Amino acid sequence: MKVALVQDWLTEIGGAEKVFGCLLELYPEADIYTLTSQDRVIDDLCVNKYNLHESFVAKLPLGRKKYRNYLPLFPKAIESFDFSGYDLILSSSSSVAKGIITNSKQLHICYCHSPVRYAWDLYHQYLKDAGLVGFGLKKWLVRHTLHKLRIWDVMSANRVDHFIANSNYIKNRINKVYRRESEVIYPPVNINRFELCSEKKEYYYTASRLVPYKKIDLIVEAFSKLPDKKLIVAGIGPDYKKIKALASPNVEMKGFVSNDEMLSLMQKAKAFVFAADEDFGIIPVEAQACGTPVIALGKGGTKETVINGETGVHFQEQTLESLTEAIAVFEQKTFMPNKVRANAERFSKQRFKDEIKGFVERKLNEFKELLVL
Repeated sequence: MKVALVQDWLTEIGGAEKVFGCLLELYPEADIYTLTSQDRVIDDLCVNKYNLHESFVAKLPLGRKKYRNYLPLFPKAIESFDFSGYDLILSSSSSVAKGIITNSKQLHICYCHSPVRYAWDLYHQYLKDAGLVGFGLKKWLVRHTLHKLRIWDVMSANRVDHFIANSNYIKNRINKVYRRESEVIYPPVNINRFELCSEKKEYYYTASRLVPYKKIDLIVEAFSKLPDKKLIVAGIGPDYKKIKALASPNVEMKGFVSNDEMLSLMQKAKAFVFAADEDFGIIPVEAQACGTPVIALGKGGTKETVINGETGVHFQEQTLESLTEAIAVFEQKTFMPNKVRANAERFSKQRFKDEIKGFVERKLNEFKELLVL
């Protein structure tokens, strides 16, 4: 059986890339297709460069660094790949990877991290954050591009034989946008790397790329109004200066930290604070693997990964009042690191591999029976 793996892009290591790395471990001989890539990511994922196929986007000016500027070309780029020689294609998609073209004798399974966020759920937020609300040629062009992308996105969903959702939250979104059913298989978390630490220090911790939807500014502003509580913030991004300007003396902005320092900060924190509305959110699970409880927005993926009152505390709105109240509730509770860690073990890497392998084998058998008929 000849297998191909498809990823939107391989330019940074995030949740989608970690999923892709596990798929590659399951199918190490598979050919790999992606819009564009960065060498450091390819090396980190141990991708065989002889099996790697990139689209024409990678060859365009700044196509490896500023590839998002070529968004209008993404559908054409993903459709340019020829998959006619494969029996099984697995796509890992939060953008256009699911839109590959296959034939009736091939099985295409898509692990969907989300329908295109900036074209659907985050459309209005994206326009607002990018300053694209109102009139003007550039604003019209961007809105027109996303309109065309939505049409293509729904149309190309019909090319997928079976969807896997990364959470029940995304299962509902797939049904809403594509009118397709899906099976939930939670992403893999390398919980063995995040060892349990029962001795906690008196600081709260958050870590993220500093971009608007992560809401790190909200967390920093909340703790700036709680001068008796220390917050450590790790991460860099376009909002760094803006967020640092909000920080009071009890908030320490670490900027970039190494993997080892990230682990140490996570293990010893009193709690990890997470305010983003994420599709799944791997980092709150990594915190729990350290025995560190999580104060998290009770929406999206964290509603499924953080057990309110047992492994952390939920707050319901992305507001100062809601987050501050959750911190106060957290202060009144006692959390057992062993129980917090046990919850994280539900999302292990091996569990992910077993469930993916079982799903693929089941669908392959069903597909072979249909071909016989």
